[in-house]
Amino acid sequence: MANLKLSFACDNYLHTRGLRDGSVRVEGVDLTYLSTFPAETFQRMVQHREFDACEMGMKFCVSTFQTEERPFVAIPAFPSRSFRHAAIYVGEKSGIREPKDLIGKRVGELFAYGHDAAIWARGILADEYGVPIDSVTYHVGRLDKSTAREFAPFPPPPHIKTVAIGPDDTLDAMLESGAIDALYSAIVPPSFLKRAGTVRRLFPDYEEVERAYFKRTGIFPIMHTCVIRRDFYEQNRWLAQALYKALKEAKAQGYEHYRSAERNMHRLMMAPWLTAHLEENRAVLGEDYWPYGLEPNRKTLDTFLRYHYEQGLSKRRLTPDELFAPETLVDYFPYKPPV
Repeated sequence: MANLKLSFACDNYLHTRGLRDGSVRVEGVDLTYLSTFPAETFQRMVQHREFDACEMGMKFCVSTFQTEERPFVAIPAFPSRSFRHAAIYVGEKSGIREPKDLIGKRVGELFAYGHDAAIWARGILADEYGVPIDSVTYHVGRLDKSTAREFAPFPPPPHIKTVAIGPDDTLDAMLESGAIDALYSAIVPPSFLKRAGTVRRLFPDYEEVERAYFKRTGIFPIMHTCVIRRDFYEQNRWLAQALYKALKEAKAQGYEHYRSAERNMHRLMMAPWLTAHLEENRAVLGEDYWPYGLEPNRKTLDTFLRYHYEQGLSKRRLTPDELFAPETLVDYFPYKPPV
């Protein structure tokens, strides 16, 4: 029997490069890898089901599980994860010097209430610093003129105060001018990159703070997972494990790239002291510092699901076990591609 044709939309990550360049094959599949920006991928998949499988923001993945259709099934491979203390920016005019100063302020949020970086930032601020989720007013919209995206299929809950910014406004300009006081953003705002002194991070020593957070909690925040269209999955139940195995193999290639770079850093990368940085990461996070699978990520996933619920984005609190195809929860599952 001919291989199954599969379209897979995902950003250009080092740890998925093997799937993109064909050096890693998905068993029983002819894969078309579509390199798309994550926000575009999410919109095209959630609104139009354009792909057979794709990278998906955790917020959108979990929110679709609250719908009657439940259009996707996830696999526990996580192409994007990031600590998010660094994603909290404040304007110099705001008077914000410590986290509790955010209470009562105007906070910008990229695209719409509930993007993944902000969910983590809000949850961490509530858990660790006593900043209640509903203690600020969220101003939602585009960061700058290059990031416009009209897509908010899951509205905020009634008790959360949100304001849509004007069609000619940008969160970046509002932060710099003082029209908003702070910003939760996965994308670094241009006003910060200008180094003009008008915008700064709430945690200027964010790397030290984030490493301490991981040592204390064991949580390495997950931003995105991978999903398969449920109708496609139900017709090809073997596919979940086949794609999962290939994603793990591609990740292993990514690790090898870094190991090679460490051995030859002086001629491969324009990054002094990167070897020391990689060694420190392994010392803190472990050898498999970007783990896939349910069990190594159970606490992180459960924390995200709690945040999703507490922030009014879930009707009920889901459990990590509800998200993923059962074929991906064991090393071997007796589904095979048809021959």
